[in-house]
Amino acid sequence: MNKSELIEKVSTALETTKAEAANVVNAMLSTITSTLKKGQKVTIAGFGTFSVVKQKARKGKNPNHKDTCQKGA
Repeated sequence: MNKSELIEKVSTALETTKAEAANVVNAMLSTITSTLKKGQKVTIAGFGTFSVVKQKARKGKNPNHKDTCQKGA
């Protein structure tokens, strides 16, 4: 399911316009995104948990040239 399909389902479930459903979906995603940017975790019971995890940089290889480069930082 992509974002526009989610908006369609929300619109149907709330018996509202797609524009109003889009506002609801965008507000929810914006809130989750801003919370994650603050370094906080988001837990929605029955749906999922979102958190930001920092990983060490790794070396990647270009499969065409076999060159190595630094990935992530």
